[in-house]
Amino acid sequence: MMKIKELGHDSVAAWDRFVTQCPDASFFHRSGWGRVIASAYGQKPHYLFAERDGAVVGVLPLIHLKSPLFGNRLVSTAFTIGGGIAAVDDEARTALDNAAMDALKRTGADYLECRQPARTHGEGWVARTDLYGTFERPIAGDEAECLKQIPRKQRAVVRKALEGDLVDEMDSNPDRFFPLYAFSMRNMGTPVFGARFFRLLMAEFGKDADCLTVLHQGVPVASVLSFYFRDRVMPYYTGCVPQARDLGANDFMYWRLMRRAHERGVGIFDFGRSKIGTGPYSFKKNWGFTPLPVTHEYRMAQGGEVPEINPLNPKYKAFIALWKRLPLGLANVFGPMVVRHIG
Repeated sequence: MMKIKELGHDSVAAWDRFVTQCPDASFFHRSGWGRVIASAYGQKPHYLFAERDGAVVGVLPLIHLKSPLFGNRLVSTAFTIGGGIAAVDDEARTALDNAAMDALKRTGADYLECRQPARTHGEGWVARTDLYGTFERPIAGDEAECLKQIPRKQRAVVRKALEGDLVDEMDSNPDRFFPLYAFSMRNMGTPVFGARFFRLLMAEFGKDADCLTVLHQGVPVASVLSFYFRDRVMPYYTGCVPQARDLGANDFMYWRLMRRAHERGVGIFDFGRSKIGTGPYSFKKNWGFTPLPVTHEYRMAQGGEVPEINPLNPKYKAFIALWKRLPLGLANVFGPMVVRHIG
């Protein structure tokens, strides 16, 4: 007998055990995202799970984003890069798919969006694979072999950075990370998530989240907040000062994260997604990573065109240009107010 339920306090442990074990599930299916998003931005989670014979057999984390700026949406999983249905069989997937359609009607949302689902839906859904690429590869255990994985030209940059006056330190809080991240986001014309969001994330995920900060002559110049899930490390949020490029600080940072992850017993470096045609996309290719297409799926409630809520949309060009000129203090105040609508 299959039942569809909404996540409650008494089912959190069972949900997270399932996510840890299910091959279709990702770090972004963990229940903690819903709690952090609700607390930081006030957006309502609808975390649905399928239960059979008292056991969880499928999950679907949905976030309801209702915004006058960006529309009325159900997103799996908003504020992250992953989501969709994770289930053990077709029966559970079908039950959760039907439950999602019911949620679409019940909330009055205009559409459903699934980010990088493990399995695509097909009929009735619109898939896009032209926005992002994702990058990952195994971490070589031997340091010399790990260096050889990096193409010659980029390897020279890494070697030079390793010989420079750079050190790396690990943090269990985002205090040194956030100013570097916020500075970088403002310079790219992108609203920041906010310091409170990162404090909540790191408190929620504990040992599965940390910050590696690179210092030059004792001053932080680059930092990355990473997540750990199963056998992979995911450098997810990052920031740096302008001189970091000349110092090779970002190359040093990712190299040290690889080696630290190997020491921790992690086997895969998941470099994450980047927008096709952007600097970060090229940077990851220069490190020898091969891009794989990222799928976003949409189910429109009343038909119509798939929305273009991404920075490559020309209509956001003026907003991005304006944001780059904001004083950093104002960008940090208003950024979270904008982000809560974008998701």
